[in-house]
Amino acid sequence: MTKTIQIADRTLCRENGAFSFKEKTEIARQLERLRVDAVELPEIIHPRADILLIRTMASFVKNAVLSVAVGSDAASLENALSALSSAARPRIRMEVPVSPVGMEYLAHRKPQKMLEWIADCIQTAKKTVADVEFCALDATRAEPDFLAETIRTAVEAGATSVTLCDSAAEILPDEFAEFVAPVCESAGVPVGVLCNNRTGLASAEALMAVRRGAQIVKTDVDGSAVPLEAFAEILRACGARYGLEARIGLTELQRTAKQIRRISQSAQEPAALPEVNDELILNEKDTLQDVIAAVTRLGYDLSEEDQKKVYEEFCRTAAKKQVGARELDAIVANTAMQVPQTYQLVNYVVNSGNIITTSAQITLLKDGKQLSGISMGDGPVASAFNAIEQIVGHHYELDDFRIQSVTEGREALGSALVRLRSNGRLYAGNGISTDIIGAAIRAYLSALNKMIYEEADV
Repeated sequence: MTKTIQIADRTLCRENGAFSFKEKTEIARQLERLRVDAVELPEIIHPRADILLIRTMASFVKNAVLSVAVGSDAASLENALSALSSAARPRIRMEVPVSPVGMEYLAHRKPQKMLEWIADCIQTAKKTVADVEFCALDATRAEPDFLAETIRTAVEAGATSVTLCDSAAEILPDEFAEFVAPVCESAGVPVGVLCNNRTGLASAEALMAVRRGAQIVKTDVDGSAVPLEAFAEILRACGARYGLEARIGLTELQRTAKQIRRISQSAQEPAALPEVNDELILNEKDTLQDVIAAVTRLGYDLSEEDQKKVYEEFCRTAAKKQVGARELDAIVANTAMQVPQTYQLVNYVVNSGNIITTSAQITLLKDGKQLSGISMGDGPVASAFNAIEQIVGHHYELDDFRIQSVTEGREALGSALVRLRSNGRLYAGNGISTDIIGAAIRAYLSALNKMIYEEADV
C-alpha cells in the first residue's frame, strides 16, 4: 500500500524581511505550480502589509493550503484569520515552544498557562477556520509528560494535525524516529515533522520519521528545514521500494527550485538599478516575445500573468508612440497589480473647454458587467473621479493627487498618483498613460481596487 506524504514548504518563513512583496508572491506562485500540499507563512508582524500580502497570495494559491503562523498573542490570531478570509484552503498554524527554556524565555509562560493558551487559541481559531495545526517547537527538548499533555490539549481543542520539531538538531535520525513513533500512534490526527538541517541530517530524520508513522514533512529551498530537492530525490529513488510518494511535480522540481533559488539569491544581494538602454525602441508591430525580451534586458523577471498585463499596457502606449527603455521601465513598474481588479477601465470620454462645463462619461467592468457613469465637475479630473464614484456608489476622500512626466517630449508618458482615504486609512494607486486624464483614472481605480480588496470581509 502506497503512503502519500504531504509536503508543507516553509521557504517564505525566513526572518529579517528576506524577500520583497513581489518576491514573496512569485515564490508562492512557483510553489503552487509545483503542487506542494501547503505554503507556510510566518506570523504576521506588520498587519497592513502582511495581510495584503496574504490576501494577494490567496487570489492565486487555490490548490495548496495557505498556512499562517500564530502563537505570541491574541492579536496574531485575529490578524491571521483576517488575512485568510478569502483563502480557498486556509490553515491556522499555532507555533509555541514546549521546552522549559523556550516557554520561560521566549513565550514568557508557565506550563499551566501555556496549556490554557493552546486550548483557547485553537478553540477560537476553530470558530472561523476548520483546519488548525498545532506545532510543538523544540519538542525534542520538552519534558515527555508535558509534551504529551500539550498534544492531548491541542487535539481535544480541535487541532486537525500536530507537528513535532527538532529545533536543536541534537539527536540522530533513528532517535528522532523513536521519538515520533508513539505520538503517531496515540495522537489521533496526522503528525508532521520539522527538522533543523544544521547537521545535514534533516532529510534522514524526516524519512525515518515517515517510516514510523509521520505523514507531513516540512521543507524549504536553501533554508534551515528539510531541503525540498533532497527529500524529493529520496522519494524518487526510494519511494517505490518503501511505498512512499508525494503529490509534488517531481519532473518540474529542478526548474522550480532553480527559480526560487534565483529569487532567494537576488534578495540577499544589494539592489542594483538596471542600466537603461536608450537605444531600445519598440512599436506597435512588436510581439509579446519582443516586449518580454526587452523587459528582461531591463533586469525584470515577470510571471506569465504580469507579462500579459505589461504587454496589454505596452500595446495601449505603442498605438500612440514608440516605446523606449524609460517608457517600458515605467510600464513594468506601474502595471503589475498586487490585487485583483474588481473594477477595470473599459473606456472614457471627457469634454472640457473654457466655455462649457466639464463632463466625463466612464465605463467600467465589474464581474463581467459593464457599468457606466456620467458626471460633471470642476475640471476633467474631478469630473472623471465623480463619474467613478457614481458607478461605485460611494464618495471617498481624496487625500492626495499628483501628476508627473515619466519621459520627455511632446508625447511624454505621464504618471499619476492618487491617495484615497477610507475609515481613517490611506490607499495609494498609480497609473500611467500618454493622456494625463487616463493616467489619473487608472491611478484612482488602482487605489480603489486595493481598498476594496483590503477591506473585504474585515
